[in-house]
Amino acid sequence: MEMDLKRVCVRPVRPGEEFRYRELMQAHHYLGDLAKIGHTLGYVATHEQEWVALLTFSASSLKCAARDRWIGWDYRHQYGRLKLIANNSRFLILPAWHRPNLGSKVLALCEARIGADWLTHFKQPLLLLETFVDPTRYRGTVYRASNWICVGQTQGSRRIQGGYSARDGASKLVFVRPLRRDAQSQLSRPVLQDTYRQESPKIMLAVDHMSALPAYFKDIPDPRRAQGRRHPLPVVLAIAAGATLCGMDGYKAIAGWAKDLGTKARERFGCRIENRQRLVPSESVIRDLLIRVDPDALDRAFQRWNADYGQTDQSLAIDGKTMRNAVDADGRQTHIMSVVGHESAQCYTQKKSVRSP
Repeated sequence: MEMDLKRVCVRPVRPGEEFRYRELMQAHHYLGDLAKIGHTLGYVATHEQEWVALLTFSASSLKCAARDRWIGWDYRHQYGRLKLIANNSRFLILPAWHRPNLGSKVLALCEARIGADWLTHFKQPLLLLETFVDPTRYRGTVYRASNWICVGQTQGSRRIQGGYSARDGASKLVFVRPLRRDAQSQLSRPVLQDTYRQESPKIMLAVDHMSALPAYFKDIPDPRRAQGRRHPLPVVLAIAAGATLCGMDGYKAIAGWAKDLGTKARERFGCRIENRQRLVPSESVIRDLLIRVDPDALDRAFQRWNADYGQTDQSLAIDGKTMRNAVDADGRQTHIMSVVGHESAQCYTQKKSVRSP
């Protein structure tokens, strides 16, 4: 039967259609239906009101070496920019509707509208689409015909609880499709453009950087009484430093970041063990220690870590702020001068001075 591709339309799945959508996906897609977790958006392609194809877009893959090499971004910035990528996790042409060029037509229609749909549903812009194709089943012809770029193959491992599985040989072809001509450069630039920055910048810590942090704080005097110390000072300061480097701002955010640490990360920080579980310090413990610790000793420790592990910046920004309500006994206000890396947004050092009233 001839098919007029001009009459093919693509739209998001409506609430009353979800059961049918999931039932068809489960019955006809070789991977079955995909659980709706996090940012997930389903599409249905129609021809004369008949369903001809189904697509699912979901959150991007946390790690994909081939994609990351193609983008060229630094792992420190990757964490905060994954939300700018969506994964075409399911694409199904229904059995009765296999027609020439239908797949590429449906993909093109999705690409034309998903940016606006994603922004409407999740308040988040998109720059790039990705997908994974099993080469033992398909060659990715429909994606190649739609100008998607094959950037390599996965390593054959998959994300599981607590990390990643061993490589089982089931590697996939990795395809990407920029939604803007400058998507690659936008994602890889040192400082993300304000248009795409939805929250405070976040970076990721490498394993060796994380493991090394506690050692830099071990010589700092502990201002707490010996009685009741549950968490060693180097561990608390290392976690606070790691959270701050990853974009956390304030005691509550730092404590939340610490609570979300996995078992391996807690082990790297040297968290204490109780009942076979590694415990992280609470918000009150973190706040109490940061308020009372010697700021000069803490600054020197940070500078030593930064000299060994900090990212090299091409330029530095120097800025000063007068601290509101920070007045000494003589009525002089405290002024802080900071040196910040332009590319990394890391504070290299700070100098405190006082101004006369």
